Amino acid sequence: MDVTAIFAMFCIFVAPLWLILHYTTQRRRAQCLTREDEKMLSDLWQLANRMEGRVKTLETILDTEVPNWRDKA
Repeated sequence: MDVTAIFAMFCIFVAPLWLILHYTTQRRRAQCLTREDEKMLSDLWQLANRMEGRVKTLETILDTEVPNWRDKA
């Protein structure tokens, strides 16, 4: 068997399978969150919860000090 035949067999059988498996793996990896993404999402979730608490506190203060403040907006 000469080099051309081996190269042809590689191109016909091995290369397509190799490419399919490679890009399938790449697509699966891209669909998952990285550890950095998970940490950032967690931090954003905590900040949003803190912000929600602050808004509720501010609304409570405004309801007490300016009873009709919601109607003025």
